[in-house]
Amino acid sequence: MNTIPSILTISALLLATTPAFAGSHASVPMEKDAAKTEAVVPARTPSTSADMADGEVRKVDKENKKMTIKHGEIKNLDMPPMSMVFQVRDPALLDKLKPGDKIRFSAEKLEGAFVVTGIEPKN
Repeated sequence: MNTIPSILTISALLLATTPAFAGSHASVPMEKDAAKTEAVVPARTPSTSADMADGEVRKVDKENKKMTIKHGEIKNLDMPPMSMVFQVRDPALLDKLKPGDKIRFSAEKLEGAFVVTGIEPKN
């Protein structure tokens, strides 16, 4: 017969703590769930000239939306100078480039690929 008082005590404790728990999350919209939260892409700040690296266009591959750049250090990617192939975020950038062009560019690692996100001619 000790079971009923124990159940009543546990029930009373659960009911007493539920409003406090619900109140602590009251500012969280109900429609947010794990799947929606994971799908949100964090906002990126635009690249500044400090984020840009010097480079020389070696090859332009419009068909595959890629370009080869011989570049200096890319600080935001912790990458030493080398030549490598980059994807481009905006394929229209490739229309303005040809091998031998000196450029300043910004790049990011997006979904496992190195992507040029901005280009300007080097003065």
